[in-house]
Amino acid sequence: MSIHKEESPLAGKTMRIKEGTMHPQNENFGGSDFVVEDWFDRILGKSWMDATGNPAAMIFAMRGAMAQMSIDDEVVYGKVGALGHLVHVSELEEKADG
Repeated sequence: MSIHKEESPLAGKTMRIKEGTMHPQNENFGGSDFVVEDWFDRILGKSWMDATGNPAAMIFAMRGAMAQMSIDDEVVYGKVGALGHLVHVSELEEKADG
């Protein structure tokens, strides 16, 4: 997998995590506001699949298996509150209130 060359078009935006999106440590993950920083591979310099020992990548891998998500690098890093997470772009939607 190659690293994204351009910044994510979502970088700097506050998106909403789609309702029903599961997280093993946060039962209210779906519906949360998510502030996107950039593609994860641009931040770390490699794919989330190669981020051995990275807690956010490990949790994302668990979530991906539970949800039978696409295995690709269309994954952004951002924050829900103060905590960093990886989210596949298919799990995000525009906020209804802007």
